[in-house]
Amino acid sequence: DLDMARFLLGEEPVSVYAVGSALVDPEIGEAGDVDTAAVTLTTATGKICQISNSRRASYGYDQRLEVHGSKGMLRAENMLENTVEVATDNGFRKAPAQHFFLERYEAAYRAEMIYFIEQIQAGKAHKPNITDGLRAQLLADAATRSLETGTPIRL
Repeated sequence: DLDMARFLLGEEPVSVYAVGSALVDPEIGEAGDVDTAAVTLTTATGKICQISNSRRASYGYDQRLEVHGSKGMLRAENMLENTVEVATDNGFRKAPAQHFFLERYEAAYRAEMIYFIEQIQAGKAHKPNITDGLRAQLLADAATRSLETGTPIRL
């Protein structure tokens, strides 16, 4: 999520603040880890990105995205098992979210692989690159330090 956040923000975060708890599985907490976390990234121009994670969603693999701006909002919803929606006097019902991420992102992974191969064959530099991976890792490390100290980390 941190690599995607960098891409969507269009600039590097200058501050990271993270909180977390072991709410789903006490053994995770006993091991010194968290199963529920929230991270806030802030950029120099004031853009804010909030990422919330949980290790368990009883209703399936859940990954949604919203981007809010002065001209509107962009939203990507969960991929559902089908597009059928039932409306009755009890309300609306949709299909459950596809359970496994490989099902959800099969087309995206294929498009990424095609792009990567085309860039290599054309001798072009491709994005994301090693620097993007490193910067996402540095954000993850800063989020870990923030969680441990309970304070925002300046980058």
